[in-house]
Amino acid sequence: MSFTGKYELESQENYEKFLEAIGLLSAKTDSKVQTEVLQDGNAFTWTQSTPNWTWSNKFTIGKECELVTMKGSKFKAPVSMEGGKISVQFPQYLFTAEMVNNKLVMNCITPGEKGVTFKRVSKKI
Repeated sequence: MSFTGKYELESQENYEKFLEAIGLLSAKTDSKVQTEVLQDGNAFTWTQSTPNWTWSNKFTIGKECELVTMKGSKFKAPVSMEGGKISVQFPQYLFTAEMVNNKLVMNCITPGEKGVTFKRVSKKI
């Protein structure tokens, strides 16, 4: 299933706990987050935005890619896909994304005993 489309936040769980865990609580916004995904085969452009902020990454499944964190730091990591689920190990959390019932479901999981799982579900617009 293709990820291509524009999506708007429908629900999220543990948002503030996740931002606190990665040291970004100041980035909290009550605005509706929009996500735009352009997929061309294994190549993706993934952009998230609110009225005052935009964050974008380009990556290719199966390759090590240079990516940018929400804090603006660059890093390199392989991007994989298994069973339709994209997976990327960011420096502070594991990011996964998949399509479930035509909705974009993203999870960010911080490591450790007191790890936080942030789940965001977005509907296609």
